[in-house]
Amino acid sequence: MDHNQRPAFDQGSRHISVIAPARLHMGFVDLSGDLGRRFGGLGLTLAGIHTRLRVWKSAQISGAGPSATRAKVCAKTLLEGLGIQEGVHVEVAEAIPEHVGLGSGTQMALAVSSAIANLFRLNIDLQTLAGLMQRGVRSGIGLGAFEHGGFIVDGGRGDKTIVPPVLCHARFPDRWHLLLVFDEALQGLSGVPEVSAFKKLSPMDPPLSAHLCRLLLMQVLPALAEEDFERFSAGITTIQDIVGDYFARFQGGRYTSPRVAEVLDWLKGKERVAGLGQSSWGPTGFAVIEDEARAQRLLEFARARWGAPLRFMVCQAQNTGAEIWTEEGRSQQRNLTAKSA
Repeated sequence: MDHNQRPAFDQGSRHISVIAPARLHMGFVDLSGDLGRRFGGLGLTLAGIHTRLRVWKSAQISGAGPSATRAKVCAKTLLEGLGIQEGVHVEVAEAIPEHVGLGSGTQMALAVSSAIANLFRLNIDLQTLAGLMQRGVRSGIGLGAFEHGGFIVDGGRGDKTIVPPVLCHARFPDRWHLLLVFDEALQGLSGVPEVSAFKKLSPMDPPLSAHLCRLLLMQVLPALAEEDFERFSAGITTIQDIVGDYFARFQGGRYTSPRVAEVLDWLKGKERVAGLGQSSWGPTGFAVIEDEARAQRLLEFARARWGAPLRFMVCQAQNTGAEIWTEEGRSQQRNLTAKSA
C-alpha cells in the first residue's frame, strides 16, 4: 500500500485527534552562557494557524495530508523509541507551514507523539515525549505553546537540561492583535545549516545578555501584566533588534527577507508601529497592533501596496494550549490534557 494513502477507517475504532497551535519565537535573551545556561527565549502562541490531525492504529506506519512525510517520521521515531511493534496511520488535515518560523516541526512532533501516547493509553508526560522526539534542543517555546498557550518564557539549556523549562506563561490581552507578514518565496534556516550557524556563533558579551534579560524581566513582562501596550511593544522591538543584528551574518541582515524588511520598515516609519520583528529564522515578520480595527486597516493597506510573494494575515494570540480528544465510535471525550498523555 502507498504510505501516503489513507487506509480504511473503522468508524467504531478508537482514534485520537489533536489541534496544535503555531507560535512566534520572539528572540533569545542569553547567548553568552557565562552563568552555565544558554539561550532562554520568549514567544507567543498564535490563534488561527495550527496543525490538525488524527491518529489510529494501523497495520503499518502510514500518513496522508499536508506534511504527511514529517508526520510519519515522528510516528516512527516515537514507536521505535518506546519499543512498540504496532503501526499507526496519521491523517493530517492541516499543517503549520514548514521552515517559516512558526514552530511547525515541534508542533507536529508533539501532536503526533501525544496522540500516539493517548492511543496506546500510556502515561507519559509532555516533557518526556519532547525528549524522545528530540525537540527543544535550544528552545522551550514550542513546548510551552503546546502545553499552555499565551506568552511564554523559557529558561534555556544547562548541563542537566533535557528540554528547556517553561518559566512563565502569561495571558496575552485579547484586544491586542498581530499583523503577520509572510514571504512565500523564502524559508528560514533549518536542519544542518541551522546547526552549523549556532556552532559558528561567537558568545554574546555578558553585558548585552544582561541587558536583554533586564528588558524581558523589567519591561516586557511587567508591561504585559499591566497591559501597557507601548512599553511592551518597545521592549519587544529592542530585543528583536539586538538579536536580529546578532544573527545577521547568517540570515543576510536583521531580517531574512528583504521584502519583509521593507514592510516592517514601513510599519515602523510611516505607520508608527512600536512593536515588530521576525519570528525565529523567519522569514515571517510580525507587528503587535493595539486593536483589531487598526490591524485590519494596516492589513488592507499592506495588501494594496505589496503583492506576491508577500502575504498578510491578522490574528490574535491563543491563550490555551493544544486540544486533544479521543473518539470511540460516536462518543467523544474532549480536552484530554496536553500536559501528559
